[in-house]
Amino acid sequence: MSNAEFDAYYTSIFGNRWGSLRALLIETNQAIAYNEGLQEPYFMDRASVLAAQSLRIPEEGELLDACAAPGGKSLVIASRMGTEVRLLSNELSSDRRRRLVDVLNHHLPPSLRERVTVSGFDAAALARRETERGRFRAILLDAPCSSERHVIADPKALAQWTRNRPRSLSQRQWALLSSAFLLLAPGGSLVYATCALSPEENDEVVRRLMKKYGPQLTLDRPDFTEGEETEFGKHILPDTTGGMGPMYVARFIKLE
Repeated sequence: MSNAEFDAYYTSIFGNRWGSLRALLIETNQAIAYNEGLQEPYFMDRASVLAAQSLRIPEEGELLDACAAPGGKSLVIASRMGTEVRLLSNELSSDRRRRLVDVLNHHLPPSLRERVTVSGFDAAALARRETERGRFRAILLDAPCSSERHVIADPKALAQWTRNRPRSLSQRQWALLSSAFLLLAPGGSLVYATCALSPEENDEVVRRLMKKYGPQLTLDRPDFTEGEETEFGKHILPDTTGGMGPMYVARFIKLE
């Protein structure tokens, strides 16, 4: 797939805006030092911090960061937990899971680290077990996505890109999101996030959730002011936020 075909796809989404947006995606993210409750700051995109902060933390119970590596969002969630709350940081990839463990060990103070467990299951399959359904009081799903910023920066990845990539990823995202909904306890908060540009991986995945489980959930739009509203969430894009993102965030409450 040539650069021209990649650009044609995103031009079909963003129109004349794509040129300036693409130019900013090539630049390095302006990371900030997140240090709230940590023993050492962790540098990450502010859009990622906003996504993690969007999760409504209960006063007690177990939380799930379903696709947690490299660990920045788990740090944000953990730093906001009360003493009666525990976090399960899950990552399917063993290599990425090792990095996740290193990040948690390095940045979390021991008293907080002991309330964060790392696991390696397939978050899209866990809900098949009836005993796991309704287990978590809040869930962050930062789903694997096209990550166009990384594709543009890697000539090999760009050369291998096909129009089927966002379509295929959206199927995986749907499997993860529908599973997360079943794993969530009634009354719980669910945040779905990606760093993708395409609505196919963002609002369209959420649309499937609304279509299947609409009577059992309500939209709970993120509180942050950055980014632009979409049908179901907010999309932080670098050309309108001083280089932040991309980051799509949608939030729900599962009804009692």
